[in-house]
Amino acid sequence: MAKVSKWSERLFGTPLFEPLVAFSYLFPLSYIALFLILPVLLMLFVAFIYEGSVSLHWFTSIFKDPAYFSLFNPNGEFVKIVPGPNGQNLYLFEGIDFGIIPNSIIVALLVTFFTALIGTVFAFVMARYNFPGKNVLRILLFVPLLVTPFVNAYVIKKMFAVNGVFNYIFHETLGILPIIKVDGLAGVMLAQIMAYYPIVYLNAYASFINIDPTLEEQAENLGSKGFHLFRTVTFPLALPGIAAGATLVFIFSLEDLAAPIVFHSHPFAKKLISYEIYSNFISELGVTSPKMAALSIIMLALAIGAFLGIRKYVSLRQYAMISKGGRWKPRVSKPRAWQAVIIYVLLLPLLLFTVFPQAGVIMLAFSEQWSATPLPQGFTLEWIKTMFTDPQVSTAIVNSLTYSFAAVIFIILLSVTSSYAAGRFKGKLGPVLESIVILPMAVPGIVVAMGYFYFFSTFFHGTPLDPTNLIAFNPALLLILAYSIRRLPFAARSTYAGLQQVHVSLEEAAMNLGAGRWKAITSILLPLIYLNVFGGSMLSFVYAMSETSTSITIGALQPSRMPMTAYMADVLQGAAGSVHIVAAMGVLLIVVQITSIIIVNVLTKQRYSFIGLT
Repeated sequence: MAKVSKWSERLFGTPLFEPLVAFSYLFPLSYIALFLILPVLLMLFVAFIYEGSVSLHWFTSIFKDPAYFSLFNPNGEFVKIVPGPNGQNLYLFEGIDFGIIPNSIIVALLVTFFTALIGTVFAFVMARYNFPGKNVLRILLFVPLLVTPFVNAYVIKKMFAVNGVFNYIFHETLGILPIIKVDGLAGVMLAQIMAYYPIVYLNAYASFINIDPTLEEQAENLGSKGFHLFRTVTFPLALPGIAAGATLVFIFSLEDLAAPIVFHSHPFAKKLISYEIYSNFISELGVTSPKMAALSIIMLALAIGAFLGIRKYVSLRQYAMISKGGRWKPRVSKPRAWQAVIIYVLLLPLLLFTVFPQAGVIMLAFSEQWSATPLPQGFTLEWIKTMFTDPQVSTAIVNSLTYSFAAVIFIILLSVTSSYAAGRFKGKLGPVLESIVILPMAVPGIVVAMGYFYFFSTFFHGTPLDPTNLIAFNPALLLILAYSIRRLPFAARSTYAGLQQVHVSLEEAAMNLGAGRWKAITSILLPLIYLNVFGGSMLSFVYAMSETSTSITIGALQPSRMPMTAYMADVLQGAAGSVHIVAAMGVLLIVVQITSIIIVNVLTKQRYSFIGLT
């Protein structure tokens, strides 16, 4: 008995072996190990096997292939002057092709740099200055966070078309710029920058308002001021939050599929790791490609490397999308004249420019057509009605709702058990559990999809769970598992934060009065943290509804059971339907997100916001 007690205390943090405590540890660990780590390990095994033996063949074949790696022999020009309409010059921004792997890294780094720059500037202005219209800007900064897979990138493409609104304003009306078209890798970068910079903004804003003002005051007393003060004191103190947001952007850019699919008509947009894996998955259906497994491992190594690299600067709890003020009053002042000019003349137009894609989604959903004109033409409710009258569209929506609700059930159970075990006990499994629950955030969705393809086609071959069994395959369970894994971190961090606010003495008092651990949890703990559980679950539900990577790969294998994002991808790639229907589905997602934000904020009294995941 003494050995069992010592073993239990070392492993679980409690001297008595309690099945409920053991379950709280082992259930989330086993779930993530089985449905995330094992599929990835199987993919790793596939990638390192060639002709029956361990080999680096598939990796060397990738790096020797000029299509994947031609860093020293690039193709194309970043800006190319080509003939435009009426004999005018057209400046085509398309990017430079260095090969699939360098392209992905360069795009992710550039997107990270520009989102960090834009997000930090907006965060500093919003945290440190009071000015007329600040609340309007605060609301507008959250608009790009509204996830509308594919269609917002489509609107950006239309904005920068030859007959788009950008050329209409700056070339035809103002006459200050030549005709400009953005496509290829440049189009992918632009779409990602406009979608992801609020992620850095949220993290940087939280960092700026939580800086102890006395630190800056002491620096000012020693003669530091202006940009020198910002560079030497303010920015270094805010750097952990900025770096956290930038790291997330790097991962999201690396795994993004929506922008490459929208811009896929240009050959350079296809030269990205995410699109290469996706296109091979679709074209080689039913065939396990070791080369694509190796490419997935390369993507995973890049994402996890970035994720782990930031952990020395920032704690994992800063990844939760809850923004709270500090314990002190932040330094806020009225901007000087030149600062006000920058805010209203530079930052406000930039902000309006970045929220146009979401506005364009709404306009597209209620317009009759949008082809050769800068803005959509006409007004109709036909596309909104089609969502509910077209069986294929309505079925896709119902499928997404069903899969997402089912995933949330698993997410709630996983987040409560993992938070309880990691927050209440100090066993050796605690740090492992806390890290592994956040791990899915660093694993690209396309890697999860590939891992599931190998895992279920291997261990469930010939069953309805086998993705290669196209006639009988049912993707429902695979998508539910994928959604629950990928969206778990949001609910887990929210639940953990709520549990940290409930002192353990309340449960101990109940147990001292005769209540068992289960009774103490259900009657004391859960009633006190259920709003946190609910808030995190709503976040996870919204993100599951807009899940892209696994949906358009695994989910698209069976058209009658595909989720809505898979249908949206099919339409935009020219399979069937109208882009206006895709926009209407995007509006539905916007309504779901706004409704969820309002409900969560009202009920939990905390400032929740959403970030966009592919």
